[in-house]
Amino acid sequence: DPDYAALVTCIRQLGEKAAAFGVNILFETGAESPVSLLRLIEEAGTGNLYVNLDTGNLILYGYGNPVDALYTVGPYVRNIHVKDGLAPSGCYELGKETPLGEGLVDFPRFMKKLRALGYDRFLTIEREISGPQQALDILRAKEYLETLLKANGW
Repeated sequence: DPDYAALVTCIRQLGEKAAAFGVNILFETGAESPVSLLRLIEEAGTGNLYVNLDTGNLILYGYGNPVDALYTVGPYVRNIHVKDGLAPSGCYELGKETPLGEGLVDFPRFMKKLRALGYDRFLTIEREISGPQQALDILRAKEYLETLLKANGW
C-alpha cells in the first residue's frame, strides 16, 4: 500500500510519545493478518508496541486461527480477549460470534501454547451480545477457562 510508510511513521511517533510517559500501546488482532501486525510493530520499532490478541476476531475476520497467530505474534501478546466464533461464509461479511467452545477456536491448544510462551497476564472474556444470555455465556466461559487453566498447570 502506498500509504504504509506514512502509517509506520505515525505509529512510530505515537509509540515514542507513549514511551515518554511509560505507556505501552496494544493493537487488537482482527482486521489484519498477524504477519502484517508483526511487520508494523517491528518496523515502527519503539519497543512499547504490543498485541491484544482477540481469539474470536482472527476467525471472524477470516485471518486464520489464534493458535497459529501465537507462533507469529506470541512474544508481543500482552492481553487476550477470549472470544469464539465461526469464519465468514462470504467475502462481504464477518463471521459469527458464538459462545466459548462452540466456534472454531481450539482453546485447549491455544491455552497450551500460551502456557509454553510463559503468558501470565489477563484473559478477558468477551461476549458481544446483551441481555441475560450474555451473563450466562460469560459464566459458562469462566468455568470452561478455569478447567483449561487447571489442565495446563496454572
